[in-house]
Amino acid sequence: MAKPKIERLEAYKKYRMELHEAMLQKQRVPYSIKRKMSEDRIRSFYKEAQARGYNLHVSVGGLDSIVLCYLIREMGYDEDEIKFVSASTLEDVSIQKVHKELGVICVRPLRNKVEVIQEFGFPILSKKIANKIDTLQHPTEKNKTVRHAIITGECGEQGGFATNSKMQLPKSYLEKFGGLDEEGRALGYKAPPDFKVSDKCCYYLKEAPCDIWAKENNSVPYLGIMASEGGRRADALEEHGCNYFGKTVIRSAPFAFYYHSDIVHLAVDLNVHIPEIYGEVKISDTPNEFGDYEYTTTGEQRTGCSMCGFGIQMETRPHRFDRLYERNPKEWDFWMNRCCTDANGNKFGWGRVLDYVGIEWKDPAHWWLAPKQLDGQMTIFDMEGII
Repeated sequence: MAKPKIERLEAYKKYRMELHEAMLQKQRVPYSIKRKMSEDRIRSFYKEAQARGYNLHVSVGGLDSIVLCYLIREMGYDEDEIKFVSASTLEDVSIQKVHKELGVICVRPLRNKVEVIQEFGFPILSKKIANKIDTLQHPTEKNKTVRHAIITGECGEQGGFATNSKMQLPKSYLEKFGGLDEEGRALGYKAPPDFKVSDKCCYYLKEAPCDIWAKENNSVPYLGIMASEGGRRADALEEHGCNYFGKTVIRSAPFAFYYHSDIVHLAVDLNVHIPEIYGEVKISDTPNEFGDYEYTTTGEQRTGCSMCGFGIQMETRPHRFDRLYERNPKEWDFWMNRCCTDANGNKFGWGRVLDYVGIEWKDPAHWWLAPKQLDGQMTIFDMEGII
C-alpha cells in the first residue's frame, strides 16, 4: 500500500537534507584534493560521452568556466577534443577579450536584451522568485493550484496538503507582487506599476543558443557551475552530482563542490588571464584548517549580463549597478532610465523596478551620501563649479 502524500513529502525532505550533507562533505576537503577530484570528473565524463558517441564542449561565461577551459587544456585536451562555446557578446568586454584569446566559438542570442525585458519582464531577485511572480502575471485555470500555493503556502494533493511550504513567496515580496493574482488582491497585496518580472532572460540570451549549437554539433557540455552558488544550481548538483547522463539532460560540472576561493586559487595556479572586471587577486594571511589560504578578487565576484538583477537584494552599495556606472555611465543611464517603454509611451528602466522593491540606486557617483541627505538639502557636490 502506497504511503500517504504527507509521509512521502517528509521522506523527500529527509532525502534532500541527506543530499545537502553529502555535498557539504565534498566541499569540506583541501583544495589539492578538490582539484584531483575535478580532473577525475573531467576525464570520466569525456570517456563516457565519447563511448556514447557524443562530442564535447565547455559552455563558457565568466571566471568559473574560463578557469575550467584553462584546466582542460592543461590536462592535454585540444580544440578538436573539447571546444569552447559562448554567447560572448553578453559578457563584459574584458571577459570577451579572454574568450577571444581562448578561441571561443561565439553563438548569437535568440533575442536581444531589450526585447526580452520589454516582452517578458525584468530578471529581479532570483530565478525562483522571478518564476513565481511570472506565474502570478499569467493566471490560467491550469496553474490555479500553483498560484494558490505561491500566495498562501498551502499545497494541494500533489504537495501532500502541506502548509507554509517553500512554494509561498517570501512575505516582503508577497506584499509587493501578490496583487498580480486575484486571490492576492483580495488579501490586500499590491502589484507592480507598469513593469513585468520574468526568469526567461537566460533562456533566450544564453541557454537556448548554446543548446541549439550543441544539438547541431551532437555535443554535450562541461559547465563551470558550483553548488555554493545556491538556488536551482545547488538543488540540481546535489541531486545529480558532477557528471549526469539523464534522459533529456547530459552535462558535467567538475567544479560542483568548489567554493569561489577554490576557483581563484586554481586560476592563480594555472596562470589564468583573469578579466579586468574581477580586479586583483588577494590572498589571506592565515590558512584554514586544511592549510589552504583564502583567495578572493577585489572586483566583481560574479558576473553576467549588465542588465541582470538576480541577487541584487543581497548586495550592499556600491552594488553591481553602481559599479556599472563607474565602468560605463552611458550604459548605466540606458539600463536605469530608458531601456523599456510603458503602456503610456514613457521610457523607464531598472530605476523604476529597484525603487519598487526598495533598493537604493540613485546618485551612484556619491552613493554613500544618499541615505543621509534630506530633501532639498545641499551637499558639497552641489557647490561644484561655484567654489
